[in-house]
Amino acid sequence: MSASEPTAASRKAKAAQTEVALKEAARRVFARNGYLNTKITDITAEAGRSAGSFYKHFASKEEVLQALLADWFAQAGEELSAHEAGDDLSEEPALRARVATYWHTYRAHLPEIQALGQAALVDPEFAERVARIRHAQLQTMREHLQRLQAAGSDLPGDPAVLASAFNALLEGFCTVWAGGGGEPIGRVLGDDEAIDTLTGLLRHGLTGPRP
Repeated sequence: MSASEPTAASRKAKAAQTEVALKEAARRVFARNGYLNTKITDITAEAGRSAGSFYKHFASKEEVLQALLADWFAQAGEELSAHEAGDDLSEEPALRARVATYWHTYRAHLPEIQALGQAALVDPEFAERVARIRHAQLQTMREHLQRLQAAGSDLPGDPAVLASAFNALLEGFCTVWAGGGGEPIGRVLGDDEAIDTLTGLLRHGLTGPRP
């Protein structure tokens, strides 16, 4: 092999860089144009890559979106697993850590989330795949709540139903405040206030009010 010929490691590194560039370009184009109006050529032009390089990594823009969503869930999972507060949701630090991770990652991944809603409207198969991902996330929360119940906490309902309500509250609140400009309360809602409000509401709903 000549000195100028790329090694397998350098080719792999270049391919990884191209994949990252395409995903980041897709995020920017989704945010600017909307998912439905985005074409693959828009993504490749934004990334400065060829259409051929795109199809080496993704079969469609739907696959790009799925990859972005996978990155989002992986990031959130890594942050929670590394957090010192643990996963005992009866303890406020653990509950707040989960709420904070949801809030911050939601805000950081608005282009994907908005694209997700648009894609699900026009592609039932894609909507079904996303629903499976969402159900997997709910199962994780359900398991947390089942552990609370087994430890003696008097939960206000079935852990499966509570997990759905927990997620719906976070999702709906973030949709309005992080993705939709918020309510007309006459001021900006800061991150800490949003997280503290959600944490307090969820904690009291799960474990009852403070004595």
